[in-house]
Amino acid sequence: MLNGRPRQRDDVLFHLRTRSPHELWLVIVDASASTRRHLALSDAKGLLAQLFDDAYRQRVRLALLTASGHAPKWQVQGLKASAGLRDWLDGLGAGGGTPMLAALGEAGRWLAARQKRFPAEQQRLLLVTDGRVKEWSTLPALECPGLLIDIERGPIRLGRAKVLADQLQTHYQHIDDL
Repeated sequence: MLNGRPRQRDDVLFHLRTRSPHELWLVIVDASASTRRHLALSDAKGLLAQLFDDAYRQRVRLALLTASGHAPKWQVQGLKASAGLRDWLDGLGAGGGTPMLAALGEAGRWLAARQKRFPAEQQRLLLVTDGRVKEWSTLPALECPGLLIDIERGPIRLGRAKVLADQLQTHYQHIDDL
């Protein structure tokens, strides 16, 4: 271009902007009564606060699902990370049962629908749990890479989070090793 005027045919053709695809972090938090033991949920809250700050700085979209009580509950679904998550995190308490299997099923359905809507989006899973889930026979397939963070504390550890991570085919990390 010369002073804003096109000089050749390519100067007037429409060019798509090249952008990297959005990234989505799906976070499933186990906030059942068993996570109150040995300050497990308190430590997980510190980790989640750092995660939310990182997501905000990297302009990542978040989906946040809480597994406690009788049924999982969506807190955020695919929104950009914001300061409002800090308020939710401060009010997060533990109690009730562990509907982790229902949460994983719900997350799998939601991820599949989201993948159809946004095929270029890069999805990641973060599962924060102590692994104290009742027996399970099959687990849903989650079609994205993931990390299970084991927050089980105390002198007697069942180690079920490691088995859960293996069956979900996700990476495993204990919170003490972070």
